[in-house]
Formats: sequence, structure tokens, C-alpha cells
Amino acid sequence: MTRSEPLAQQIARNIENDIQAGRLRHGERLASSRELAKEWDVSVFTINEAMDLLAKKGLVVSKARSARTVHAPDQEYRREARTSTPQVVMVGGYAGSGKTELGRVLARESGWPMLDKDSLTRFVVEAALELQGVSRNDRESEVYLTKIRPAEYASLLEAMTENVQVGNSAIVTAPFLREFADESWLRQAEATCRNLGANLTIVWVYCDEKTMRTYIRHRDAPRDSMKLANWEKYMEGVNVDFRPPVPHVVVDNSVSGGLIVDQARSLIAKVTEEGGGRK
Repeated sequence: MTRSEPLAQQIARNIENDIQAGRLRHGERLASSRELAKEWDVSVFTINEAMDLLAKKGLVVSKARSARTVHAPDQEYRREARTSTPQVVMVGGYAGSGKTELGRVLARESGWPMLDKDSLTRFVVEAALELQGVSRNDRESEVYLTKIRPAEYASLLEAMTENVQVGNSAIVTAPFLREFADESWLRQAEATCRNLGANLTIVWVYCDEKTMRTYIRHRDAPRDSMKLANWEKYMEGVNVDFRPPVPHVVVDNSVSGGLIVDQARSLIAKVTEEGGGRK
């Protein structure tokens, strides 16, 4: 784990992001300090420091002889940001950058549907990969890149289009690595949204290498095993300084950045103001 921020603060930050994203729910019991220490590969003392930081923020409640629980009553209130025209927020970033967490926070803060590529297509993609005779966790081979990936993104954009056609705003999350590097693709996406009567906002989630690796290790997804096993080779294809070649918003999800929830609220405020204000 990166040492640019104390370990306890890093862990507290990650848990707070999970609370704000709704992965950890109000009233949910947290694992024991010993279990969390094993999960994060740190000492019990470090976990207790992180819990103290969260308790001071009122996000975790600890009572004598009982487990710690999440304290986030705001999760029970529905928020809705309505604008005169539908808004499409496309969120891209490298694996482990925190784009899905950002999407979840944006969805909670706005009430807009979240369309995540993996959630919408993962099980079909895994079945298709097995039918092609490759690992269901493969995301690197020519089979995936040429035969399956294009269909994934086509399905994602079709779901976005259907929402906008009925007047819904939408938050669309995916790596978008090829797409956000292609100015012609971005201009076409903007034109598509405009023709549907919607505004498009491009969001890139920045994350430094050490923090990305921390996130990827912690989420422990089978599809990440090849990345972690060949990390240096994987990073040869990662440009942490990349930015889309069109106007966009950068959300900093590294340890040096602000909390995701604060950046998400600023983004929603900006988008709703430009989209005709809240109703």
C-alpha cells in the first residue's frame, strides 16, 4: 500500500467511499478488527485507528460488547436532481481507479439510473468467453477484444439510449479506454446525445499507480488476477497522465484527492446547473 498517506487513513478513506457508494449499508455490521486486518493485510492496531477516524466522522458506531455498525442514515433518503433536459454522464478510468464507486455515489446523489458495463454484461460475456474456449475471466485476448468487447459497449450505449429516449438522465460507467482516447468517437457520442435532446458530460477518474494497485488487490476480482500477477507488464499499457481529448471533468480518486462524495456533489451541481437547474 502507498505510504503517501498513513495506512489507517487510506483504509478509512476506502471504507468511507464504500459507505457513500452504498456498498456498506446503514446499520450493517462490520467485520471484526481481526478479520479486517487480514482483509487489508495490516495490523489490528491499524484497523482500530481507521475505525476511530470513521467514528469521529460519525460513520461508524461502536458499543461495548457489540460489533461496529455503519451509521449512514442519509442512505435512506432518496435524492433526485431533475433538469429541463436529460443528462448523460459517462465515467471512464483504468481498472481500480474507482469509477464504479463514483458512479454509485453520483446515482445516489442524483437519483439517476446507473448503467455499469460489468453489471449489465458480465455474466453474458463470461458465458460467451467460455463458448469461445477461453477463460471466463479473460479481458486481454484477441477473442475478447475483437469479438466480445464491441458488443459489450454496443449494449451499454443501447441501454443509455433507451433511458434518454424516455426522458431519463443516465450515469454510464465503463473503462472507455479506447473510446475516450478517440476524439471522433467522443464527438459522435456527443452528437448522438444532442440528437436525443440530451447533454453529455465526460468524466475521467484519475488514480495514481500505487492506489490503483491497492484498490485492485482489495476487491479481489478473478478478472484482475492476470493484472496482479504481471503488474509491471500491465502498467506498461497504463498512462496515468491520460486525459480525454475533449472538454471533460477529472475526479481525483488517489490518496491526494478529496473524498469521492464531495467531488460527486460538485459534479452533480455543475451538471444540473448547465442542464437547466433543479426542478
